[in-house]
Amino acid sequence: MRKQFSGWLFLLLALCLVGSILDVDRGLAQEGKSFLWKVQSKTSTLYLLGSIHFLKQENYPLNPVIEKAFAQSSYLVVEADVSDPGKLKIETLLPKALYPDNDTLQNHVSAQTYELVQKETGKLGLPLELVARQKPWFLALTLEALELARLGFDPAHGIDSYFLSKAQGSKKILELESIDQQISLLSGLPDKDQELFLVYTLKDLNVLDEETASLVKAWSTGNANQLEAIMTKAIKEDRRLEPIFKRLLEDRNKGMVSTIEGYLKTKESYLVVVGAGHLVGDRGIVRLLKEKGYTVEQF
Repeated sequence: MRKQFSGWLFLLLALCLVGSILDVDRGLAQEGKSFLWKVQSKTSTLYLLGSIHFLKQENYPLNPVIEKAFAQSSYLVVEADVSDPGKLKIETLLPKALYPDNDTLQNHVSAQTYELVQKETGKLGLPLELVARQKPWFLALTLEALELARLGFDPAHGIDSYFLSKAQGSKKILELESIDQQISLLSGLPDKDQELFLVYTLKDLNVLDEETASLVKAWSTGNANQLEAIMTKAIKEDRRLEPIFKRLLEDRNKGMVSTIEGYLKTKESYLVVVGAGHLVGDRGIVRLLKEKGYTVEQF
C-alpha cells in the first residue's frame, strides 16, 4: 500500500507541474495515438499536447504529428516559461522554500518523519545541515531531483524546453500560469499535506524509475483512460490525498480552460503544452472543453 501511494504522488507531480520527469522508451511515442488533441472553434484551431517536462536526448525525435501541430501554430503556450530565468525571482522563492535562520524542518514534522529524512539524506551523502531549513515541499523536490539526475535525466530535453527553444524568434510565447504561481501552489499546501508528500517521496526514491513504467506506456501510446486510472487509483484508497489532488489538478484545470477559451475566441492558432494529467478524466481539460461545446479530436 505505501509503495503504491508514494508512486502516485510522484506520478501526479510528474504530470502536472513543470520540473517533472518521465522516461519514454525510444520509438513508443511514434506508434498509434499520441497525447495530442485538436480543439476547433468557429474562428480558431488549438492543439493540446500532454507534456513530459524532462526527458533524455534519446527520446527524440517526437511523433511527426506533434511537430506538424507546432509548425501550424502561431503561438506556443506553456504552463510556465522556463526558458526565461529572470522570471524566477530568488527573493520570492527563498521565503517559500526555506525556514528562517532560527527555525528548522525538525520543528514542523513528526519525529518519525525527521528520522526518515536523516536516513535518506544520509544515503544520498547529503549533510543534514544542508537540508535542515528546507520546507517539506521543497525538500521533497530537491531529493527527487537529485535522484532523477543520478538516473541520467536532463531538464534541457523536456518537451516544454524543446518547444520553447524551437519557438525562439519564430513563435509568440504565452503562459497559462507562471513559475511563481507554481511555487506558490506547492508552498501553499497545508503543513500536513506537505509532510505527507515528503514522507512518500522519501520512501519512494529507490523505486522512482520502476513506478513510471505503466504510466510511460499510457502516455507514449496516447492511452488517456489508462493514464487516468493510474493517477486516481491511490486517491480512491486513501482519501487523505484528495486535497492534494484537487489543488494540483482540478482547481487549476478550471483556470486553464478559462484562458484557453479566450484563445479560441481569436482568429489565431495555438499549441498548448500542458502536463498530461490536466488533460484526462471527468474534470480534465479535454472533457471540460467538450462540455462547453468545442470539437475536440485526439491524434
